[in-house]
Amino acid sequence: MTEPTTGPTGEPTSEPTRELTPQPLSGAPRVEREFTVQTRSQWSMVLRRFLQHKAAVLSLALLVLIAIAAFAGASLWHYSYRDLTGDYSKPPSWKHPFGTDASGHDSFAQVLRGAQRSLEIALFVAIAATFIGTIAGAVAGFYGGWRDNLLMRLVDLVLTLPAIAIAAVLGHEFGGRASGWFYIALVFSALLWAPMARVIRGVTLSLREKEFVEAARALGASDSRIIFRHILPNTVGPIIVNLTIYVAVAILAETALSFVGFGVRAPDVSLGNLVSNAATAASTRPWLFYFPGLVIIMIALTINFIGDGLRDALDPTQNRVRS
Repeated sequence: MTEPTTGPTGEPTSEPTRELTPQPLSGAPRVEREFTVQTRSQWSMVLRRFLQHKAAVLSLALLVLIAIAAFAGASLWHYSYRDLTGDYSKPPSWKHPFGTDASGHDSFAQVLRGAQRSLEIALFVAIAATFIGTIAGAVAGFYGGWRDNLLMRLVDLVLTLPAIAIAAVLGHEFGGRASGWFYIALVFSALLWAPMARVIRGVTLSLREKEFVEAARALGASDSRIIFRHILPNTVGPIIVNLTIYVAVAILAETALSFVGFGVRAPDVSLGNLVSNAATAASTRPWLFYFPGLVIIMIALTINFIGDGLRDALDPTQNRVRS
């Protein structure tokens, strides 16, 4: 039952009083829904901008075809990379599309195996080095102080090391083992994470003073939650772009290491040691040299074009600045 209220003159009015009833706190779910919708719309815009980069899309399709051929085609091809076919030093033909070497190995099967091994090394190095560099850079940028000084001095030390020379020494020690490629990938990962750490540290330094980070601190969020829920998601752009760079760098580094004889060694094969083994016969059996070399160039170029497309999609201002 409501009671009549009085107006400014003291006379009662017929307007009843409004009872205040508690309202459900629906702000937080609405904020979460709005954040989810905004995130989805941002990623859809990124995808749209990437699809407009024709060279990147074609490069991605070509890289996927190379990966499928390397990982699935090797098991479907009627020759193994270890098989001796009895055809010695044959030029490319329908039977042997990439020809054969002096021992009778089918070069197409060896190139497929080499691409598989080289991609495994490159992907392992890219993921491991990106992970180490991202965590180190985020910790250094977020905490600052002695942690920042210690990690940055470690980064400076790693950057001064001759990576190829160290990898050659360790590759000579471990490359001939059954899982030699794995040890080579570990060595490259330990030597290539430092540039990523510097990039993520710089981004983290600019993010840690933002309002959303201060709000998370005020709400009592732990440091790890702030880093993984609020800071690292805002570094996805640099992480993805540098990840593609690491893949290309690892492919070329493994090729260089195997070319000088300190990478993957027989009986296993990689694109680098295929090029190395065929270098002396490039004038007499050029197909042994050119086909694995062409695959290396295609992989490196496609990854670079994909990186350009991702950079333009994640940061469209870069494209405007260049144009």
